[in-house]
Amino acid sequence: QVQLVESGGGLVQAGGALRLSCAASGRTFSGYSMGWFRQAPGKEREFVAAISWSGVTTFYADSVLDRFTISRDNAKNTVYLQMNSLKPEDTAVYYCAADLRGGVNTAGTMYDYWGQGTQVTVSS
Repeated sequence: QVQLVESGGGLVQAGGALRLSCAASGRTFSGYSMGWFRQAPGKEREFVAAISWSGVTTFYADSVLDRFTISRDNAKNTVYLQMNSLKPEDTAVYYCAADLRGGVNTAGTMYDYWGQGTQVTVSS
């Protein structure tokens, strides 16, 4: 069993930055890969970024490439999403998820555990 708790969301102006955190507990954090997803009102959940268990491999959605950075600190059981140059279209609830198989996957169905989400609102 893995518990995930996101934090760091909030209201920011376009062009601003936020850093999301996701604290994990319950199983050895370094044993699984992590992902960030988001869901805007009236839209499907979409992949944002993923990172391997070691942190060596990362992958990003085209829409956030060069603006967002995913990282992890296995000593702190935490994964981060640094979001820069935010746009109004980045407004969504952001979720972190854990993939116990360890792959770097973009499909939400490959993830085993999910957090409750944190709201990010970008004003124009």
